[in-house]
Amino acid sequence: QVQLVESGGGLVQAGGSLRLSCVASGSAFSRDTMGWYRQAPGKQRELVAAITSASTTNYADSLKGRFTISRDNAKNTVYLQMNSLKPEDTAVYYCNARTWPYEYVYWGQGTQVTVPS
Repeated sequence: QVQLVESGGGLVQAGGSLRLSCVASGSAFSRDTMGWYRQAPGKQRELVAAITSASTTNYADSLKGRFTISRDNAKNTVYLQMNSLKPEDTAVYYCNARTWPYEYVYWGQGTQVTVPS
């Protein structure tokens, strides 16, 4: 059973930074595509960033330059570095895995990020 456990969320002032972590277990992590999504109140869940097994990255256009996704296969962990945070970044952030070889999709429980206005 694949499990994803996020950490690192919290309350941060506008302009600040946070780094989210997601530790995966139960899959061939190094071969999985990992991603971060977010869902703000009253809005649909949206892609923030994704990283493939080859470390190719993909970002939401509106977040390029502020957010960076990375992975450490030795630690089965994917990170999301968030800089210059804005109130509109307030959301629950979810870790996502598309596992090798059949691309089954798994979600973490989410971690809250709050940037007060």
